[in-house]
Amino acid sequence: MSDHVVPRRVYYAVFTTLMVLTAVTVWVAFADLGMLNMVAAMTIACVKATLVVAYFMHVRYGSHLIKVVLGAAVLWLLILLVLTLGDYATRGWLPFPGK
Repeated sequence: MSDHVVPRRVYYAVFTTLMVLTAVTVWVAFADLGMLNMVAAMTIACVKATLVVAYFMHVRYGSHLIKVVLGAAVLWLLILLVLTLGDYATRGWLPFPGK
């Protein structure tokens, strides 16, 4: 099995992008964007996580099996998030005992 060789400039470009996105995250934390603060912070975090997984964990150049396993892990995470948020959103539907 031959390994894919990634040029150093790609790693430097990804690292620079991550540092810029970190600075943008700090700026968003101190900016008053109203309800968009959380959306902007989560969007930046997802982009940064995608870059780390794709390049530093070598998923971009990995086999199809690695991509399938990653997809299954992301799907499982989404299922857990939906179930958790569904529980949290419906907490007030039933009255407390004794009230």
